[in-house]
Amino acid sequence: MKRIVMYIAALFAVLDVSAVRVCETDAIRDGRPLVEKRCFRSMAVESVIDGMEQRLSGVNPKLWLMFRNCYPNTLDTAVRRFRAWSDVSGKEEDFTFVITGDIDAMWLRDSGAQVWTYMPLIDEDEDLRLLVRGVIRMQLEFICRDAYANAFLRSVADTSQWKTDFTLMLPGVHERKYEIDSLCYPIRLAYEYWRMTGDTSIFDDMWLRAVGEVLRVFSEQQRRDGVQRTSYRFGRTTHAQHDTTSNYGLGHPAKPCGLIASMFRPSDDSCVFPFNIPGNFFAVSALRKAAAISSEVSHDMTLAQCCNDMADEVYDALMKYSVVYTQEFGHVFAYEIDGFGSHLLMDDANVPSLLSLPYLCPELVDVSDTIYQNTRRMVWSEANPYFFGGGVQGLESGVRGIGSQHTGLNMVWPMSIIMKGLTSDDVLEQRECVSMLMQTDAGTGFMHESFLPSNPNTFTRSWFSWVNGLFAELVLKAYGE
Repeated sequence: MKRIVMYIAALFAVLDVSAVRVCETDAIRDGRPLVEKRCFRSMAVESVIDGMEQRLSGVNPKLWLMFRNCYPNTLDTAVRRFRAWSDVSGKEEDFTFVITGDIDAMWLRDSGAQVWTYMPLIDEDEDLRLLVRGVIRMQLEFICRDAYANAFLRSVADTSQWKTDFTLMLPGVHERKYEIDSLCYPIRLAYEYWRMTGDTSIFDDMWLRAVGEVLRVFSEQQRRDGVQRTSYRFGRTTHAQHDTTSNYGLGHPAKPCGLIASMFRPSDDSCVFPFNIPGNFFAVSALRKAAAISSEVSHDMTLAQCCNDMADEVYDALMKYSVVYTQEFGHVFAYEIDGFGSHLLMDDANVPSLLSLPYLCPELVDVSDTIYQNTRRMVWSEANPYFFGGGVQGLESGVRGIGSQHTGLNMVWPMSIIMKGLTSDDVLEQRECVSMLMQTDAGTGFMHESFLPSNPNTFTRSWFSWVNGLFAELVLKAYGE
């Protein structure tokens, strides 16, 4: 048995599956740190946990324990609060640095999603509100430092493992993979924070400068002047094709059409075609939120108009170019296009994805929308080259879901199953997704980055806070409300 386990681990190492872990126990356990070792404690969060204990513990002890582990995981293990001088604002700031889990760096995307789970509670927990405020200030600081970077280190004195990448690596940058969604998540979080609390103190000169940087990058990446005129290039010495770009750091050619190019996907993998459709939907949503803040709080009507104009242009281009007719599913959204007429029909598990559009952008794509429903059927089927699993022997319903080239073939991401539940209005479907997810924890009581459907004990990343929070969000939706 030991030799077989070693063979499986070696096989996945060849397939570039990072940090594969094989777990041979089905026993569930309490995975929370001791109280004195937790990074942050919120009484509002603990109150939710107590309430869910009454709903779940007597009915489904494993689900209760998984919720208890996953829901507070970001606060328990991943947040670092500190006060430091900001070169952007010119004063001391209260920052919150959020690591992804087993990677000691802060992603703009992940950090915005990690604390999103707690947003309904920030108006009743002052310390939690201040923690989220610190996340927003940290994100704005990072965008002003380098709007093309996706991940940052806590200190400019720290050294990144990617310092030799062929791009402009500034001090304090962990990774400089330009991803359109990295600039959208902070705006989404700031808008929701303002809507929940009414606190406008975050919308100062730092905010205005950060929004200006977002507009600059988005405008440059519409590539009206051709890809050769962009200030951003990226290359990496690597054995993984998806970890770098073609054409000497410029990526695949794109024909300007009003959409915004993205060099990398939310998975941190390079795009096949530059116009990532889920990312562009998210950009429209973020730009309109930035316009509302600019108008109602900053009273900067010029900035608000710039944001709205770009949002309208991108949305019109989405309606014109992103919809493709298929014989089996009818009209669907493509995942990526290049403006020349080429399109890629697939979906990736990472959010924003096509599956996640009503979750991230409900004002743009309704769950009941015909094109979305067609797309949903397509991506949750073998028509999607990254859909894996189903009918697994020994598992009652068969574990299935969407994966990513980030972890190779046949590895399903729990994030995709969670998003299927979060974008469903059917409580039975939501609970079916929860049931599938409970079969994938490998006895750890936590979610993972990806797992092998035929043997969920083989998985990647035992500490991935974002997906833990999403799982808790689904449990609250399916059982808490």
